[in-house]
Amino acid sequence: MLNKNIGSVDRALRAVVGLALIALAVFSQGMAWGWIGVVPLATAVFSSCPAYSLIGVNTCGSKN
Repeated sequence: MLNKNIGSVDRALRAVVGLALIALAVFSQGMAWGWIGVVPLATAVFSSCPAYSLIGVNTCGSKN
């Protein structure tokens, strides 16, 4: 199971950025932006960021 290490504000920002990049890909035919947008959207959905785990960052507030 993935440890949650993303707080609510961080999670919301990641979701907005991810959706914006996917929308940019859909409306401007830039398919690479859509795939890049999947990463922040997925980390927002699962509340876990592998990069945060590697560097020891936790914006969640809990110690899960």
